[in-house]
Amino acid sequence: MEIWRRAGDAMAVVVMKFGGTSVANVERIRNVANHVKREVDAGNKVAVVVSAMAGATNQLVAWVKEASLLHDAREYDAVVASGEQVTAGLLAIVLQSMGLTARSWQGWQIPILTNKAHGSARIADIPGERLRAHLDAGEVAVITGFQGLEPEANRIATLGRGGSDTSAVAIAVAVGADVCDIYTDVDGVYTTDPRIVPKARRLPKISYEEMLEMASLGSKVLQTRSVELAMVRKMPVRVLSSFVAPDAMAPYRPDQLEDIGTIVCDEEDIVETQVVSGIAYAKDEAKITILKVEDKPGVAARIFVPLAEAGINVDMIVQNVTPDGKSTDMTFTVQASELPRALAALKQVQSDIGYLDIKSSADVAKISVIGIGMRSHAGVAARMFKALSEKGINILAISTSEIKISVLIEDAYAELAVRTLHALYGLDAE
Repeated sequence: MEIWRRAGDAMAVVVMKFGGTSVANVERIRNVANHVKREVDAGNKVAVVVSAMAGATNQLVAWVKEASLLHDAREYDAVVASGEQVTAGLLAIVLQSMGLTARSWQGWQIPILTNKAHGSARIADIPGERLRAHLDAGEVAVITGFQGLEPEANRIATLGRGGSDTSAVAIAVAVGADVCDIYTDVDGVYTTDPRIVPKARRLPKISYEEMLEMASLGSKVLQTRSVELAMVRKMPVRVLSSFVAPDAMAPYRPDQLEDIGTIVCDEEDIVETQVVSGIAYAKDEAKITILKVEDKPGVAARIFVPLAEAGINVDMIVQNVTPDGKSTDMTFTVQASELPRALAALKQVQSDIGYLDIKSSADVAKISVIGIGMRSHAGVAARMFKALSEKGINILAISTSEIKISVLIEDAYAELAVRTLHALYGLDAE
C-alpha cells in the first residue's frame, strides 16, 4: 500500500470515520453531515468512512444464522456488508441536500483489496490514486467501512467486527491523509473508564504502543488492527466525539491537534510522558487450570497446540510445580466466550496430556497498568502488588510487557482495583 501525497499541496486531507452509534438514524446522520461540512467549509479535502447503523449488523448476522448455522462465508459477507452500504448512501444523499458534492463508494469500487479470509479478511492493498483524484476535484467520498474485495473470486470480503476503524486508517494511508479522525460516543481516550472513576481524565496525547495495549486489554475506543496499521504507517489518529455540536469544534489544523479529543501518535511526538498513562480492565476473561500434569518436556506443547489449532487465543499463563518436582498445575486464561470450546478441545486430548482434572471459572477480571514511562522507572509492579494486597485483593496470575503489567483477580474486586490503581499512580490529579 503506497502512500499517495502531492508535493506542495497546502490543503489538508482529512479522513473521518463514524461508528454505528454516530449514524444510528437519519437525525444522527444529519449531525454527521454537519461535521463533514465543517471540514469542507474550512477548505479541507474529506473522505468519510461509515459503519452500519447501530444494531444493523447484529440483525444481519442473526438472519444469516437463522437461515443456516453452517453457512457459506462468502454469502455471509454479501449479507452483512449491506449495512454499511445503506449508511453510506444515506449520508451522501444528506450531504448533497446541503449543497456539497458527494458520492458513496463501496469497498469493491475503490477497490479495497483483501485476502481470501471471508468474515475476517485482512487488507492487502488500496490503490489510492483514483480516490485521491476525486478528493482533489472537491468531492466528498463516503466510503463503506468494514468491507473490501477479494480479487481472485471477485467477491465482497468483510474485515471482521470493528473493521471500519481499520478501513479508515487504511484509506487515510492510501490517499496520504494528514489525519484520520475516529468519531465515537466518547470525546477521547481516558486514563480509565469514567463510569468507574469519575476523576478519570482525557489524555491529550497517547502513543501508538500505549493505545495498542489499551485496545487489546479491554478498551473499546479503537479496534486493535487499526492501531497496528496506524503505528506501522505513522498515521496520526484522533479520537473525537460525534455528539459534540459540530459548530463547537474547530476544523482540522495541524497546530491544534491537542485542543480536542485525543491524538494517537508516535512516542517521539510526546514531549513529557507519565510513568503510567492509564488503567484498563476486561471482564470477558476465563481461567482454566489443568491439575497434576507430568512435569517433563513437551507437556506445554500438548496443551497449547490443540488450543491454537482450534483458533483459541491464550493470554496469561502460570505454572506451579509440586514440591516433589514430578507434576505441575498449569493455569491460563482465554476469552470467556471461548471457554466451552477450549474445554472441549482439552478433553479431546486428555490421554495425550495425562492430566488429573480440569477446573475453570469465568468469574475473573484482568486489570492492566499501561505506560511508556515504565521503561525507565523501577518499582511500578511492586507498588501495584502492595496496593492490591492492602485492599485484600488476591492476584491469580501476572503477565508483563515492556510498557504493561496485567494481573488476574476475582471479578468482584475489579472496580475496587481500578479505582485503587488510578489513585496510586497519580491519575486522579488535575
